[in-house]
Amino acid sequence: MPPIIVAIRYLHIAAGFTGFFIAPVAMIVRKGSDRHRFWGKIYFYAMVTATIAALIVAAYRPNYFLLGLSVFSFHLAFSGYRILFRKRPNRDKPASYDWLVTIATIGCGVLLLYLGLTKAQGAGQILFIVFGIGMGVNGIKQVKDYVSSKRTKYDWFFDHMTGMLGSYIAAVTAFSAVNFNFLPTVVQWLWPSVIGIPLITIWVTKYKVKFAKGSAPKDFATVKIGEEAVAEA
Repeated sequence: MPPIIVAIRYLHIAAGFTGFFIAPVAMIVRKGSDRHRFWGKIYFYAMVTATIAALIVAAYRPNYFLLGLSVFSFHLAFSGYRILFRKRPNRDKPASYDWLVTIATIGCGVLLLYLGLTKAQGAGQILFIVFGIGMGVNGIKQVKDYVSSKRTKYDWFFDHMTGMLGSYIAAVTAFSAVNFNFLPTVVQWLWPSVIGIPLITIWVTKYKVKFAKGSAPKDFATVKIGEEAVAEA
């Protein structure tokens, strides 16, 4: 492997590890605060770096599954980050690059599903199919959100939460795949989703109940549009 590819591979690993350890910090501090935004941006740009590095390495030595997982993690972080600029459903529309990333994610999902159905075998087949469907469903949901006229003023809160936490599940999955070789292959790849997705569902449900009772995002987070703190997004 050429030295430049080795260096980029290590950059991918370093960025992934950065995101793995930084995300919990952003989760702990008050949502929307300057510290939350600071650590959240570090996490986001770590995912951007990891994905770009993965694309370059994959061009040299194709590993479609890890490439797909990197794209999936990036898309979740990207959508979770970008929704902060689209808090007002009737005014803030998705940009062309929002569409580009989402369509690319759907394409990667279709590719993984195709490889799972036609090429992969054993545990690998299960993983390709599961993650291929997951990427495709997530991308299609994003498209529906882009064109929906039924979005509410609080949907951004849940989209940000599920996007960033979902991205972290993908990052933990990659960490597990590299370091937890003592586990069976399927368990090694799927345990973060099996644990993380129900927790996200519980967390989202908790806030939906609070909002239904009259609370608002400003009661739990420092809500901003642009640089101005507002009473309600």
